[in-house]
Amino acid sequence: MKFVNEIYEGLAYVGVNDRKTTLFEKYIPISNGVSYNSYLFLDDKTCLMDTVEFDFTREFLANIKDALAGRNLDYLVVQHMEPDHCAAIEEVLLRYPDLTIVSNLAVFKMLGQFFGFEIKNKLVVKENDTLDLGKHMLKFILAPFVHWPEVMFTYEATTGTLFTADAFGSFGALSGNLFYDEVNEPNYLNEARRYYTNIVGKYGQNVLNAFKKLEGLELNYLCPLHGYLWRNDFSAILNMYKKLASYEAIDKEVVLIYASMYGNTEEAANILANMLAKKGLKNIKAYDVSLTDKTYLISEIFRVSHVVFLAPTYNNAMYPNLNSLLVQMENLNVSNKTFAIVENGTWCATCGKILASYLENLRNSIILESKVTIKSSLSDSNIDELDTLAEALKASIEE
Repeated sequence: MKFVNEIYEGLAYVGVNDRKTTLFEKYIPISNGVSYNSYLFLDDKTCLMDTVEFDFTREFLANIKDALAGRNLDYLVVQHMEPDHCAAIEEVLLRYPDLTIVSNLAVFKMLGQFFGFEIKNKLVVKENDTLDLGKHMLKFILAPFVHWPEVMFTYEATTGTLFTADAFGSFGALSGNLFYDEVNEPNYLNEARRYYTNIVGKYGQNVLNAFKKLEGLELNYLCPLHGYLWRNDFSAILNMYKKLASYEAIDKEVVLIYASMYGNTEEAANILANMLAKKGLKNIKAYDVSLTDKTYLISEIFRVSHVVFLAPTYNNAMYPNLNSLLVQMENLNVSNKTFAIVENGTWCATCGKILASYLENLRNSIILESKVTIKSSLSDSNIDELDTLAEALKASIEE
């Protein structure tokens, strides 16, 4: 079944939808699949923008053939060499052997690594080089480490279209509608944030560098390689990206992340959340680190200004699921956060010290001094200490 839509005259959508995959990159849970977006210019010259994941090649090739309507394919622009976007290149070449692959030197090096064959016709482009298709002129903008080193964007000036590789993408398969303004999906920006923070989050400065290159360009369409396209007003996604890339909290709020084997540390989390609510804080969120996938927790940590970790000591060390989250936070360059610590231990409460050693390594991190130490279960003094911690959090959020 072909899924070809016209974006505007001269540009067709020829991407595919994947509702089979439940773990993106084999570790990120996705409940509604993902799209692999590809675009085809139908001008004096025809030009395909990226390909798709290999398992969907047959459908993809049918889309291309339908959109070309008997014409030949002249160019293939490769913006990103991750296999969910480049895996079908060889199959495209088998059907259109005379096409010219257009990309930068880093991409051509990776093409050799992935496919091991020589490209017959290739056009190597550099920063601000152009490709004339007829009515449309493509301009190439290098965007290294957004989020691989070879990434580039492509800008079409007459329509104000920016092809953004993995930037501005999101999880979720498409169901006919291509544009975000055509759907009512309140959770979509949350999924776009989870996509960004877990995949691109480490490279905030590189994202900001790419933004600088876009200054002065008229933008009417954003065409990412995953998720909905954007047109007219896309300030929501741009503003979110700028904040996330700057490691700036979107919301001045608090999230509680706890580990609890037998319910005692969970009880502390619930009591602290209740205390915060009574002090007037809103939109408090609490998550069990053993039940909530860490990709959702990473997204929430990027979103908020304040994070409280509550954890038991485990084998004289850190609870394993929480340890994994802390390592990922460091890997993704979490920065500019205020943290609080509640530790628990029956004979040796050491996890607070270990927690602090992780958090201190994060750039511009603040750890509130009001640490609470529980010995097995909550005591009356712990209740008073939790209240003091709640006051400290409230004061910090209201600064």
